[in-house]
Amino acid sequence: MSVELDNELLNVFLIEARELLESLGEQLVDLEASPNDTELLNAVFRAFHTVKGGAGFLGLNPMVELCHRGEDLLNEARNGTIVLNAAFMDALLESLDLLNDMMRAADGGVPIEPAPRSLLDRLLIPGRAVSAAPVALAVPISSPVAAPSAPKAYDPIEDEFEAMLDAARTDRAPAPASSATINDDEFEALLDSLYGTGAPGADSAAVSASAPTPAPVVAAAPLPSSNDAISDDEFEALLDSLHGTAAPGAVGGAAAVVASTPALAVVPVAAPPPPAVAAPAAKAAPAAAGEKRAASAADTTVRVDTHRLDSLVDAAGELVLVRNRLTSLAPRGGNDPMERAIGELERVAEDLQNAVLRMRMQPVGKLFSRFPRIIRDLARQLGKEIELVTEGEETDIDRTVVEALADPLVHLLRNAVDHGIEMPDVRAAEGKSRLGTVRLAAGQYGDRIVITVTDDGKGMDPEVLRRKAVEKGLMDAEQAARLDERECYEIVFRPGFSTASTVSDISGRGVGMDVVKTKIVELGGTLSIDSRVGHGSTVRLSVPLTLAIMRVLMVRVGHRLLSLPLSNVTEVFELVPGQIQELDGRIVASHRQRALPLADLGHWAGVSGKGGHVVVVQIGHQTLGCLVDEVLGREDVMAKPLGPFLKDVPGVAGATITGDGRISLVLDLAGLADDSGQVLPSLRMAV
Repeated sequence: MSVELDNELLNVFLIEARELLESLGEQLVDLEASPNDTELLNAVFRAFHTVKGGAGFLGLNPMVELCHRGEDLLNEARNGTIVLNAAFMDALLESLDLLNDMMRAADGGVPIEPAPRSLLDRLLIPGRAVSAAPVALAVPISSPVAAPSAPKAYDPIEDEFEAMLDAARTDRAPAPASSATINDDEFEALLDSLYGTGAPGADSAAVSASAPTPAPVVAAAPLPSSNDAISDDEFEALLDSLHGTAAPGAVGGAAAVVASTPALAVVPVAAPPPPAVAAPAAKAAPAAAGEKRAASAADTTVRVDTHRLDSLVDAAGELVLVRNRLTSLAPRGGNDPMERAIGELERVAEDLQNAVLRMRMQPVGKLFSRFPRIIRDLARQLGKEIELVTEGEETDIDRTVVEALADPLVHLLRNAVDHGIEMPDVRAAEGKSRLGTVRLAAGQYGDRIVITVTDDGKGMDPEVLRRKAVEKGLMDAEQAARLDERECYEIVFRPGFSTASTVSDISGRGVGMDVVKTKIVELGGTLSIDSRVGHGSTVRLSVPLTLAIMRVLMVRVGHRLLSLPLSNVTEVFELVPGQIQELDGRIVASHRQRALPLADLGHWAGVSGKGGHVVVVQIGHQTLGCLVDEVLGREDVMAKPLGPFLKDVPGVAGATITGDGRISLVLDLAGLADDSGQVLPSLRMAV
């Protein structure tokens, strides 16, 4: 096998095996809750069997051995010999983890280490002998080697064919003493016994000899011009003579066989009535059509490298920029042909943009399938009884967003299990069910994806959060006393904050929620928390549907253009004299009978501006007003990163090119909100 072909087969195997193992984790957790679910048990068994087959073809012996042990255990459960208990499920889940490690090693070209003997022994039923695992040998493509097969079941067709061969050997030629096969002369003799020697009337005589009552005589099939081979039609006639045919005339072939081979007299030769004969063909037609539809459906799915998809998305983004450029240059008003052509181009570009973005979408359920195993292991480690309920798995989201959400959701679920859900005895004493519930839900709202993590545990006490913040030195007692309930919940996102009394490998170091906020802000998303003491908490994540193309509000500050994500903009208003004040060291504007914190974008961007307009943005539970000189309108843009030297500039998410060819910075509103608490002296000058 060539190196290129070997690597290609390995890559195909790894892709398909990963898909099987990704769903296998959730299936095993479900199987532990429903060990008698036959359909689920068969699905798990097929996954192990399929991975073992692919690994055996590629010579990955450690994977074959591990899958074989798991397969034996699952087969005993399928036969009803055992019931999969917690110990067996632990061993199967550890096997799944080890299979993933083995695949990563194979993908990296690292030798695969055999599974620990202790794990293999745990997959073995006590007192039961180990079945022999097949030896996995890499099969060369140029000379396939037949793998050892299990003992064949009884096959009447094969037995009849062997009987026919034995009869031909007995009647026509002596059988070789040292071989179970027949030579060319014996095969020719077999054909002569079925079709005659080619003399006129030979077949008719055979039919007459075998049928004492009058029966329709079938014309003999045309013989080949050479006696060295038979045609496809003759071979089909041979099969029909053994087992009947749906076409009229099968009786003749069957009768000929009965006459020439008495050993096959047990084969029924009575001709069924014509309507009954046509029925199998009529039933076979829909089945064949169904197989054809299934094959055509499979042909419509292809695997595409993600880099190609990313390149296509980038090209669609560039087309959006060109569209914006042409739109700004097009004449306005009148019935100009150029304006109509640009309008048509705008429509086609938008359709192409949406189609390309849908290609990179995938259901969020693929991400959710990782978490039942995590919840199960944490619950057992902590001695709690917890059920994970997922909703909205069919919600589509950009692939890059799915990958970025994995770690934040793991932290949120660990917090819900460790800090939220109480111990079973405590829940029972409070009148709750011993079984706690963690609910993971997803839904699309406009161009945003909202994911919520909800638990029915003890909730968060604002007073406890204030006290912990003061104890850890995050603020003084006076500042903590001024915090309202929502601001108290925001404390948990600060670095170093934790309500755990002891540090463990699960929590207590104060880094989990800080990591969550940092990652979500990088995605252009927001975080918020709602909680009720004794009833539970809900963490709400809001992230963009896609990171490729953004809808922004374009504004001007001095001579600079800035882009604000439109999903965060709630309203725009014009300032009036005396509306701006300073409160507790912060610049605010009196708006809708409330103090609205302001961020002077002119001061932030290093330019002098008048700041006559305020763009109100919502960032989680926080509302912030951005001072700008002019609001230019809405645009779809493709945000590009600024590179390693500027990626850590606070308040900047990237840059884009506007319709008139100028560069505009795309603002990171969450970073801007964190930096807005300082006094901005240029703002007083503008006022």
